[in-house]
Amino acid sequence: MTALDDVRTQIDHLDRQIVGLLAERQKWVVKAGELKGDEAAVRAPARVDQVIARVRALAVQAGASPDIVAAVYRTLIDGFIALELEQLQEREDQPDRPRGSRHG
Repeated sequence: MTALDDVRTQIDHLDRQIVGLLAERQKWVVKAGELKGDEAAVRAPARVDQVIARVRALAVQAGASPDIVAAVYRTLIDGFIALELEQLQEREDQPDRPRGSRHG
């Protein structure tokens, strides 16, 4: 195995950890989304700004590029907002379903 192969193996290992953490974050985003009653609460621009500021600071502390981390988080947040909006729409389409209940 070459040095490059070793580096790529380590990156692949980190990717597995990152994907696992993203899945865990998604579970909590879904729970938060179940508690939100409208689109404004889902979009929550002040909360987005707060998260971006926090992760930029964490990036600096960790020695990562704050610009890259912020860009990744903006993409992540956009995806999760879209997921929450889909779930909100599903709840609104089924008004007789108790709040917080989930499909199947």
